[in-house]
Amino acid sequence: MVVAYFVTSANGLSSHKAMSEYIRDQWSAEQGFPDGPVYAIAQTPDGYLWIGTEKGLVRFDGLNFSLLRPSDSGIFPAGPILSLAVDGEGNLWVRPRGPTLLRYREGKFSDVLADLKLQESEITAMCVGENGEILFSGLVNGTMRYSGGKFVTLASVSELPKLIISLAEAVDGKVWLGTKDAGLYYLNHGRVSAVSTGLPDTKVNSLLANRGEVWIGTDKGVVHWKGMGSSPAEASHVLDDIQGLVMIRDRDSNIWVGTPNGLTRIDARGNSSFDRRDNSSTGPVTSLFEDREGNLWMGTTRGIERLRESAFTTYSIAAGLPAEINGPVYVDPEGSTWAAASQGGLYRLRESRVRRVTNAGLDKDVVYSISGGQDGLWIGRREGLTHLQTKGGSFTTRTYTRADGLAQNAVYAVYQDREGTVWAGTLSGGLSSFRNGSFKTYTTANGLGSNSVASILQTSDGTMWFGTPNGLNEFANGQWRLYTSQNGMPPGTVNCLLQDSTGTLWIGTANGLGFLRSRVIHTLRDVPESLHEQIFGIEEDKTGSLWITTSHHVLRVDRDALSRDAVGEADWREYGLADGLASTQGVKRYRSVASDSIGRIWISMYRGLSVVDPRPMTRTSAPALVHVEEISADGRPMNVVQGVRIPAPHQRIILKYVGLSLSIPARVRFKFRLDGFDPGWSEPTAAREAMYTNLDSGSYRFRVIASNSDGVWNGSESTLEFKIEPVFWQTWWFRLTSILLIGLVILTFFRLRVLGLTKQMNIRFEERLAERTRIAQELHDTLLQGCLSASMQLHVANDRLTADSPAKPLVSRVLELMSHVVAEGRNSVQGLRSSKSSLPDLENAFSQIRHEFPVQSQISFRVIVEGTPRLLRSVIRDEVYLIGHEALSNAFRHAQASEIEVEIEYAASHLRVLIRDNGGGIDTQVLRSGREGHWGLSGMKERTERIGGKLRVLSSAVAGTEVELSVPGNIAFELRPGNRPAGWLSRLYKKRENAEKSGSGRAR
Repeated sequence: MVVAYFVTSANGLSSHKAMSEYIRDQWSAEQGFPDGPVYAIAQTPDGYLWIGTEKGLVRFDGLNFSLLRPSDSGIFPAGPILSLAVDGEGNLWVRPRGPTLLRYREGKFSDVLADLKLQESEITAMCVGENGEILFSGLVNGTMRYSGGKFVTLASVSELPKLIISLAEAVDGKVWLGTKDAGLYYLNHGRVSAVSTGLPDTKVNSLLANRGEVWIGTDKGVVHWKGMGSSPAEASHVLDDIQGLVMIRDRDSNIWVGTPNGLTRIDARGNSSFDRRDNSSTGPVTSLFEDREGNLWMGTTRGIERLRESAFTTYSIAAGLPAEINGPVYVDPEGSTWAAASQGGLYRLRESRVRRVTNAGLDKDVVYSISGGQDGLWIGRREGLTHLQTKGGSFTTRTYTRADGLAQNAVYAVYQDREGTVWAGTLSGGLSSFRNGSFKTYTTANGLGSNSVASILQTSDGTMWFGTPNGLNEFANGQWRLYTSQNGMPPGTVNCLLQDSTGTLWIGTANGLGFLRSRVIHTLRDVPESLHEQIFGIEEDKTGSLWITTSHHVLRVDRDALSRDAVGEADWREYGLADGLASTQGVKRYRSVASDSIGRIWISMYRGLSVVDPRPMTRTSAPALVHVEEISADGRPMNVVQGVRIPAPHQRIILKYVGLSLSIPARVRFKFRLDGFDPGWSEPTAAREAMYTNLDSGSYRFRVIASNSDGVWNGSESTLEFKIEPVFWQTWWFRLTSILLIGLVILTFFRLRVLGLTKQMNIRFEERLAERTRIAQELHDTLLQGCLSASMQLHVANDRLTADSPAKPLVSRVLELMSHVVAEGRNSVQGLRSSKSSLPDLENAFSQIRHEFPVQSQISFRVIVEGTPRLLRSVIRDEVYLIGHEALSNAFRHAQASEIEVEIEYAASHLRVLIRDNGGGIDTQVLRSGREGHWGLSGMKERTERIGGKLRVLSSAVAGTEVELSVPGNIAFELRPGNRPAGWLSRLYKKRENAEKSGSGRAR
């Protein structure tokens, strides 16, 4: 036996119901339960149900059983578990057979006797004390209390009777001891006393201390000793000749007794109820437990059973109803419920007793609708309109037909308004009103939308409303008005009408729900999909909710949220078989849903007549307790601890979780999210696992919440933090190395490309040099030699002329010109054959140019050098000098400037030469296309292009002229040893340079 209580606001089992009205579920070997007797049941604060069986300890989450085996814990014994208890700290105490006492704490089992080095042959009884501490009785150490981490002896073996099999502690501190064959004892302030009288038997199977009272279960009866100064001899024999095997007290003070023949309930008033079921398939009740949600669990010799409260109580053929399929329902002012079977017959249900009505053939005729008032019932039937009155215990009836002025005998909808007028809507003959003994008929000719009337209602302002296949009719002050789909009505027959407490008129049609407010029809769109089905019935309860039946659903919806057309997840709930309904299919009859004077809702269903009390549903239900139970990577399970590290590589991570709400676990829904990956919470799902594929390395936090069996999301979330370790290519050092290697490859490619371009430039320069040498040779060997030969011949001729010869001056003049031509030819040939190896650095070379123009000595001229001068390639140096020489020559000769400046910049990336003057500038046309017959400017541009440079010429009549030449550094400068890369890259450069030098040698 075990006693453990959870303080929650959940409802327990109602003592007002017959035990057969509870919903009962069973688990045996066929449902996955380990076969064999059940000795104890307990529940830990985490929500798991623990079951002590013949085969060992079982953990149950509502859907799955897990049998703990000795291999799961080195100290866990094989064999039966005889008793379970949960102490005030939430620890689970397990009493197996033999010298072992286990405690389950923070996910681990420990043997408390072994840890405290306490020798004990066997613990024979165990219970939870009043302060939450555990009490034990053993064969060696007597009766003890576990307090403050140690055992405290209450009575030694020598002071106690033999073989104590039951224990209980009362609020006054007395410890009651039940023995196997020596009767009842109690321990008070260290003194053991025997109870010698008042017991029907000496074997005390179970004890229950209840607020100063003691319940004693023996083999021959159950005794209730009220205490408070009375003696045990004055105890009342509540259940005589019944073997009380186990007892518990629930949260509503009901006492439950397990017997070999089933279950017995004793309510707070002392009334006993017996379970009349056939228990041959389950055997005796050997253990009892009430969980935190108010469910009652029973252990039997073949498995476990659960008794739980149902939202609905359903009356069917077993309760005396004439048929399963029902029709209209009506609750009269006296509290009697009237209902009709769909195939015929009328009956009254009062105080759970059913009475058939046989007057006026009502037991054989089909009843379509029921209404009434203080003067009795009005019944619409296939054969007319019947007025039924109750006088004493008998019924009197009078039936009106077409012969009495009724529009048609088949009355489908009947309604009695506040003035006493009875309105009868027929299947196809129109509408009749009955007042002061006479009928008045209305049809389409009078303004009625259809001669078939399906529903009738009078609103608080006295207006009459009639639902027809063609829409909704309003009748007030003798005037008719029709609302159709053109006015916003959902299409189809208006099956039911309801005016709620706020004055809103709700309209249930064949195609969904709508409402009318201030004479305006509103169609609902943002509502559960089931509300777009055919609506059969609507009723309002006293909590502000609407109960609605459709062709396939039973729903409870918040009225205000529905009228706003904004029904959220928490605003509605759907009910099913698990809630006590025998069917979720409504019936198409006028007034198939009704309320009684105490607020209960009666619903006529396809199977049975169901009733629900909405008031207890407003209490907060116990939340679902959610846990992450397992995490695995590619099928490899990991330890479920915070910060678990998942090694690489991985492709699929699965997290399994459970939501503990034991009433209806199949209804539990989950939402989850993975921080660091998911943008938000998932949609509600019944799946109990989440799978992620190809997650990046890093830290993650998995969060999951659950709704309970009532669909309420009122529980806390469960979290699990884990870290995915990176594969080597995701590590920081690999990424850094990769970046460096990529950078090195790019740099190498760039340098190789530069070297390739440089080699191409050198080849071009060598080709140009070779071509200039060839031209120089040819000029020297042909033109220059020819001029020299002609000059020599002319000298000979001149020597032969007399001094006074008239040709002498002319020949001398020709010789001077030829001498000048030969001199200039030699200079040109010398310039073509080689670079100006004797040319000084650019600074000095440009500085000497002004000496070529001595007449311009009044001009201010200077050369500026920025940066550290670097060795230039010879060809580049010659071309730069010639371009600069041309620019300076133009400045000295034509600019008429007073200042000329040369700026030479040696930068790492380029060589820049800037020549500027403050003269009159160059004509725009000349700057754009050059001067005819002059090649200075175009020659400068051509030379610049040949060396891969850029030339920019800016000129203004006010600011003067500015010529800027820029050559990339890799082209202009010789490669210095200090700039060469080390290692294999340096060797690569060296090989390329050697190849270039050998190529240059061959070109010369």
